[in-house]
Amino acid sequence: MSDIEIAKKAKLEPIADLAERTLGITKDQLIPYGHFKAKVDPSTFSVNSSSSKSKLVLVTAISPSPAGEGKTTTTIGLGDGLRRIGKNATICLREPSLGPSFGMKGGAAGGGYAQVVPMDEINLHFTGDFHAITSANNLLAAIIDNHLHWGNKLNIDPRKVTWRRAIDLNDRSLREIVSGLGGHANGLTREAGFDITVASEVMAIFCLASDLNDLKRRLGQIVIGKNQSGEDVLASELIAEGSMTALLKDAIMPNLVQTLEKTPAFVHGGPFANIAHGCNSVAATKLAMNLSDIVITEAGFGADLGAEKFFNIKCRKSNLSPSASVIVATIRALKYHGGVKRSELDQENLQAMEEGFANLKRHLENIAKFGVPCIVALNAFSADTKAETDRFIELCQEIGVKSVLATHWADGAKGAEDLARAVVELLDDEDGESGFETLYPDDMSLVDKLRTVAQEVYRADDVDFSPAVLKRLKALDETNVRNFPVCIAKTPYSFSADQKLRGAVSGFTLPIREVRVANGAEFVVALSGEIMTMPGLPRVPASERINVDESGELSGLS
Repeated sequence: MSDIEIAKKAKLEPIADLAERTLGITKDQLIPYGHFKAKVDPSTFSVNSSSSKSKLVLVTAISPSPAGEGKTTTTIGLGDGLRRIGKNATICLREPSLGPSFGMKGGAAGGGYAQVVPMDEINLHFTGDFHAITSANNLLAAIIDNHLHWGNKLNIDPRKVTWRRAIDLNDRSLREIVSGLGGHANGLTREAGFDITVASEVMAIFCLASDLNDLKRRLGQIVIGKNQSGEDVLASELIAEGSMTALLKDAIMPNLVQTLEKTPAFVHGGPFANIAHGCNSVAATKLAMNLSDIVITEAGFGADLGAEKFFNIKCRKSNLSPSASVIVATIRALKYHGGVKRSELDQENLQAMEEGFANLKRHLENIAKFGVPCIVALNAFSADTKAETDRFIELCQEIGVKSVLATHWADGAKGAEDLARAVVELLDDEDGESGFETLYPDDMSLVDKLRTVAQEVYRADDVDFSPAVLKRLKALDETNVRNFPVCIAKTPYSFSADQKLRGAVSGFTLPIREVRVANGAEFVVALSGEIMTMPGLPRVPASERINVDESGELSGLS
């Protein structure tokens, strides 16, 4: 059966009943969105993760193949497996974007018998959070253009407006546009552009804000451009943060749903890890940690992107200390990194798998640099052969790393029991104090922060800063921005900026072609290679297989 067929056959528990039974959340703390999804009001709890005894476990992955490797599915399966062996576990995931749902990857609610449900609603409009984020982003854009139209009291330089509009779809034709055409009545004509909503600063702020007041503060800090004197202009100077917060006041409350096996799951926020910081909301993570003993969360794409940003940005900014990590690997992804074509990944190839194992080994070494203990989950696929699986386990043993075969996609929680027990064993082995530490200090220069990530995580020989970028970074070092962490936007398919260089590539120079300051999110975005903050649709988009029959039943969503 397809993912959506499996999801449709599931018998769901009313969300109010599940919330009270699994998390002790009462009905007056819920805001229902139908029968099977709800928002939880954090203001009705005393949310303080620093005093929580809950253990935070990050699920990350090796560098993916273009087909995707099931990291979200494994996160869900692990949560289900922990519940199955009697542990009080909760899952924290990102919300799916409509961009990949109608583009290349499909949805992001898991798959097979490890899904969060109702998957069709989660993958489409869910509770409207992304629409609220898009609206808040575009409200600020409208306020800027309106200010320019009505006299420009702040003396904003129209050529130096950096705030872009957003839409939660892949649309390459909107990357660079000219707005205000048609004469004076239609506003000032100027160059502008769109980012996909998940790459917007409002999304980053949304996911890093600790509460409503912090959200409003951060929105006011947004730099929209410069005035004629070259000084930054803030959203607060346009008196925009109040109305933007009004659009987000309900969205900021975490969404609660369930898995097929009735494990509670907070699905909230959703920046991509290749072009943003790739983690679900701090609000949802902290709430989950106050309500359960073990919280399983994920970070997007491979550990060089999602995990690095989870550790260096999310954990740094929210005082979270992860207790353990799980790296998801697949036989076919290892073969891909061993040089096998995508069309041949289902064919047995021990040599390619062994060569691709270097990719996993490097990710394991990188995780260790943050002081977080780690195990490997081998996400099983039907084409995997016994010889490949046995050799994979041997390779992990040879480097002293525990690996566990997981069959949650086919078997649900039962298929993740061994993985769950291995995670509990890993948590029990710790002395209660997290050894977690970030990779660089706050006061390191921005150039050195970028070079540290490039050399320590990607294993680049050096970083190539264009003269304009280097000048910009040195100027920023003279401001409070120096203390911000860095967020590198690059391809997820390689440690380098060239997606064609697979495996454990080294001996390259990482190019940094543009720098953007996310002043509200409080990090610096560095664009590397050909990465775009507004993706395009592929030749054959997923939208072509999605349909609705005369009774309203969806098909083709996965």
